[in-house]
Amino acid sequence: MRSRSRAPYSNYSVGAAIETENGNIIGGCNVEISSYGLTCCAERVVLFRAISEGYDSFKALSVATENGGMPCGACRQVIWELCGNISIYICDKNGLVKSVESGDLIPDPFDDTKLE
Repeated sequence: MRSRSRAPYSNYSVGAAIETENGNIIGGCNVEISSYGLTCCAERVVLFRAISEGYDSFKALSVATENGGMPCGACRQVIWELCGNISIYICDKNGLVKSVESGDLIPDPFDDTKLE
């Protein structure tokens, strides 16, 4: 999915894939816009795509970058809210760099329990 990335400004291509509970794999990539605030990260693209295709339960997320970069804060929040505590596999151009749990990436998250 990294090869499909649109990153003409940063040249930082990111691909992501989510595994659904029933074993389907859905991919996505980052899409940059010149107004950076409108850019969408690969992690959010793949999750929003999965939701729009009718999936709502996930096993694991893989993120691939050139250098093994971690999800940004916004993506960590979205991952937590849509997936709960799932495994995230971070990869660079050579393969797996590390495996983390989403709960470890966002301690004390803001979620629906805070809205009660």
